[in-house]
Amino acid sequence: MSKMFGESHRTLQRRFDTERLADRIEERLVHASITPEDRAFIERLDMFFLATADAQGRPSCSYKGGDPGFIRVLDEHTLVFPNFDGNGMFLSMGNTCENPNVGLLFIDFESQRRLRVSGVASLEAASIVDPPAPAHSSW
Repeated sequence: MSKMFGESHRTLQRRFDTERLADRIEERLVHASITPEDRAFIERLDMFFLATADAQGRPSCSYKGGDPGFIRVLDEHTLVFPNFDGNGMFLSMGNTCENPNVGLLFIDFESQRRLRVSGVASLEAASIVDPPAPAHSSW
C-alpha cells in the first residue's frame, strides 16, 4: 500500500497508465528519513524552495538562500535554517504558524539532482538550535 499516493493520485495514474512508474519511483526514491547522502547534498547547497500554505490552503512558494551550510541537518528527521526575511512580508513563516505542513525542494542545477522533503515545521528561537560555543577558541 502506497504511503505517498491518495485516491486522486491513483485515479490519474491509472488514467494515464503511470501507476507502475509511480510505484517504482516511490519504491526506489522515497524514504522516511534523511540519509547521510541526503544530508551531504542538503548541506552543500546555497538555496532551496519552501512551499507553505495558509490556514485556508492558499499556497506560497519561496526561494530561501544563504551561504552553503545555512540549512543544517540536525538528525535524520530534523532540518533547521535561519529566516532571512528581507522583504518583511513573512509569508512563509506566517503560513507555517497557521499550517505547519511544508514541502522543501533542493536542486543542484549543475548536477541536475533534486531532493524533495515534506514535513511539519515549527518556528524556534535561534538559541534553541544553535550549537554551544566551543570551550576553547583557536583565535
